[in-house]
Amino acid sequence: MKITLLAVCAALALCSASFAAEGRKAADDCRAQGEAARIVPEKLTLTQEWDKTFPKSDKVDHRKVTFVNRFGITLAADLYTPKGMTGRLPALAVAGAFGAVKEQISGRYAQIMAERGFAALAFDPSFTGESGGNARFVASPDINTEDFSAAVDFLSVQDFVDPEKIGIIGICGWAGLALNAAAIDTRIKATVTTTMYDMSRVTANGYFDYEKDEKTLRAERMAARKALNAQRTADAKAGEYKRGGGVPDELPADAPWFVKDYFDYYKTKRGYHPRSLNSNLGWNVTSALSFINTPQHCYAGEIENAVLIIHGEKAHSRYFSEDAFKKLKGDNKQLMIVPGASHTDLYDNLEKIPFDAIEAFFKNNLK
Repeated sequence: MKITLLAVCAALALCSASFAAEGRKAADDCRAQGEAARIVPEKLTLTQEWDKTFPKSDKVDHRKVTFVNRFGITLAADLYTPKGMTGRLPALAVAGAFGAVKEQISGRYAQIMAERGFAALAFDPSFTGESGGNARFVASPDINTEDFSAAVDFLSVQDFVDPEKIGIIGICGWAGLALNAAAIDTRIKATVTTTMYDMSRVTANGYFDYEKDEKTLRAERMAARKALNAQRTADAKAGEYKRGGGVPDELPADAPWFVKDYFDYYKTKRGYHPRSLNSNLGWNVTSALSFINTPQHCYAGEIENAVLIIHGEKAHSRYFSEDAFKKLKGDNKQLMIVPGASHTDLYDNLEKIPFDAIEAFFKNNLK
């Protein structure tokens, strides 16, 4: 059979077209994968007026910013910087308390640290406040640990920040998560935790677990698992997530004293905020599942950078800080017990919060 030159040319053209089409498809696939890997912020609606639970300082500049975490969730934050700042500053990322928003406790800490010469970023964790993420009102030990690292990402690339001088402050449940972040993120050069809760521990074991035997703890965990998974089924049927309720609007007569402590902050003019979970309807009930199954501080003993753990002498939660401190190694770790302070005193009581010690700790360790 004769193969004409015309037939050969036609075959070559067909092959060439096929290879070109495959090449274009491969290029399109690569571009699509590249697009999927890009960091794309969500569009958030941010309140521009001052709606904090504390007065605005005339010693700092303030602006709203956003950044994206590794899970693709855009976080909203308040950035506080000293007025007239020059050069590259040491910087801090601040979050907490658990169920609070940046307009409450973390913002107060951030503004005061900015008055003392730091760039300070107070952020709303994923799924809460003005930050993005769906479903709303969800907490996760993994995602919320990542939120701290995402805040470090943001600070690291600002031209007014020294990326070798970044620390974090975690308050209440975000203190435990801050320590968790310090164990994974070596860019965090110094960590302060204050009035710490280990949310994984308290969710799995309840309060004051040191008073219970292992049999009791196992039975309570199993009962909690069954109730929470039954709630998952109920949520699926209802098409919405049940909220757990924040601090009660009215205190029962037999309320524990630490619940009264929370009420005095979250339900009064002292600390109430309309976006705060604790001030209102609380977390989704099923958020507890991941905390039961995911212990924190497994590698706290491997944290090489400096840590200052602060807790109130009279706080019901004091044992969380003391036990976490026992896991830390090295001579750059400190435990400070504030005389006479309750859990919420370290939210906003400026006579109790040891800001001088916090400032000195960061200045000594962010060199």
